[in-house]
Amino acid sequence: MKKIAKTVGTLGLVGCAVMNSSFAVAADSFWYGGANIGQSRANIDDARINSQLQGTGLATSIANDNRSTGYKIFGGYQYNKNFALEAGYFNLGQFGYTATTPPSRTLTGKIKLQGLNLDAVGMQPINDRFSVFGRLGLNYAQAKDSFTNSVSAPTNPNPSKDSINYKAGVGVQYDFNKSLGMRVEAERYRINDAVGSNGDIDLYSLGLVYRFGVKKSSPAPVAVIVPMKVKTQLYCSILDIPFEIKQGDIQREDKEKLAVVGTYMTKYPDTTAVIEGHSDDVGTSDFNLKLSQKRADSVVSYLVNDLHIAPSRLMAIGYGDTRPIADNSTEEGKRMNRRIDAVIACATDIAGLKVVPARFTVAMEIEFDPYKATIDPLYYEGLTQVANYLKENTSITATVEGHAGGSVGTGSKKERVTPEEAMEVSQQRAQSVVNYLVDNLGVSRSRLSTSAFGSTRRVNYGTSLEGQQENRRVNIVFNYAK
Repeated sequence: MKKIAKTVGTLGLVGCAVMNSSFAVAADSFWYGGANIGQSRANIDDARINSQLQGTGLATSIANDNRSTGYKIFGGYQYNKNFALEAGYFNLGQFGYTATTPPSRTLTGKIKLQGLNLDAVGMQPINDRFSVFGRLGLNYAQAKDSFTNSVSAPTNPNPSKDSINYKAGVGVQYDFNKSLGMRVEAERYRINDAVGSNGDIDLYSLGLVYRFGVKKSSPAPVAVIVPMKVKTQLYCSILDIPFEIKQGDIQREDKEKLAVVGTYMTKYPDTTAVIEGHSDDVGTSDFNLKLSQKRADSVVSYLVNDLHIAPSRLMAIGYGDTRPIADNSTEEGKRMNRRIDAVIACATDIAGLKVVPARFTVAMEIEFDPYKATIDPLYYEGLTQVANYLKENTSITATVEGHAGGSVGTGSKKERVTPEEAMEVSQQRAQSVVNYLVDNLGVSRSRLSTSAFGSTRRVNYGTSLEGQQENRRVNIVFNYAK
């Protein structure tokens, strides 16, 4: 019992260490359980048995019963996609042999094996459904032997023994959906019997595993992807209003510049605008964020109240000191960073505009699978145009912005997308575009960067499939050298 307690205690410490590690906060952690059944095979040491019997003056022939039906019931906790701890009960069945001495004397031995196990399981996904895994652990097995002799009763006909040994195994898992999977496994249990022999029992089994608290797979992509034509639209930053230090109010001369935006949005009533507030890095980040938001809000208020632009067409966002366009170590750089940008949809006819665009953005509405970042060949032509533009203008760099929605599907099949999932997939989408531009179109990676926004910049509430698709997008922002 001391040996058992020591072993369980050691494994308990390992479990606690894992629970307090970064594994324990992985987004894909869950409890699971299941059962396997299959064929068990024993490696019976005939030579040893025969040697023991011949020592008593008996010449024998031996017939083995070395196959049986085995099963196991298990449960575990998967900390991430690559590691789990698993415990369970196993029953390896019954095995035996019959030793015969002419003319009719027989000696029969049988053993039944069952016990408990605790394994560390390492997994490696191959694709969305297949994964391979290996396990290494301990088994606490109870061996019950029984012996019968056709001539006389054995001294101890029913010995038994409990012992701790190692076990190991490999397997393949196929997932029918996010909750239910099927396993095929091969395992080896090291076993001690009750009469001083050690041996191996192999279990080849098939089973099911069920994950608790995991959402079922999303509907097939055709159910949530709405066929659309490729949409590519230019957005221009047509306004650059500087602000004085720690000031958020609009100056009189700047109101004349805002009239340019009013003229444009009045002429093109379907356009929308994002008013971006920025600051230098003097002061705390929290103060600068609030100040930049105040600047953006004041511009929106002026456009609504004085120039009569509908509030639904405007959005104010404060970025604080996170997006400088100049060096904050100089007074001139700080002044340039204290600014307002008005980012609105470009048009080929920009009559009434006297402010030269400081930058422009290519917004490509790419039909991403809800949880994927693969680029459809439909968009290759548009990305080729982006690459050609960058090659022709070698002083320009580009930032690829990835975006995601907050939900997938409608009605009873609607699923919420967590902020963590949205941020991860938006980064993957941005990186996919960068990789395509570099690997397939020859753009230098040093001229490209990525920025992920998750679902924080949705352009649609996402109550319809079409709206959800609009939120799954990538923007490419061209940055001009100063």
